[in-house]
Amino acid sequence: MTVHAFVDESRRQDTYHLAAAVVHPRQLRQTRSQLRGLLFPGQRELHFKKETLPRKRLIVSTLCALGVEVGVYSASCRLGEERARQECLTRLARDLVGVGAMRLVLDSREGRDFRDRETIGRVLRKVGRDVPLTYEHVASQDEPLLWIADVAAWCHGAGQDWARRIEPVLGEVVGLDWP
Repeated sequence: MTVHAFVDESRRQDTYHLAAAVVHPRQLRQTRSQLRGLLFPGQRELHFKKETLPRKRLIVSTLCALGVEVGVYSASCRLGEERARQECLTRLARDLVGVGAMRLVLDSREGRDFRDRETIGRVLRKVGRDVPLTYEHVASQDEPLLWIADVAAWCHGAGQDWARRIEPVLGEVVGLDWP
């Protein structure tokens, strides 16, 4: 399956949620356009946490109509947020290799991106064969498809009504436990 994955995260209390929006290449341009259409004049990106309640509802409704799927990986932060992230990213990278994904785009965390590169590189080396998966970090204002993962991670982590609203786009939800 030729797909692209766009990744962002959310933390709720002691749980880290890593969301990956999976988009088919034929959907990339139209989906980006629809997401940009949600921006106010002068607004550079959607950051769900900062949106008003009516806007949040509109954004979630729009996402549910886009035809994308989002996987969510969750882990406890009790041994550290970075460790939780890398555990989630390890599982995500293995899953993406398993479905033959071509591209992984992560929301940049600037000075911490090297940790993601180490984790993904380790997963790809373990596969031991040529895999088509390429990966990069991009600022969220430069890639609207990252906004899908931002919204899904926030809603899933919020639980209750927000989790119910985002459920139509959720694919696999993976809970990871520490050994």
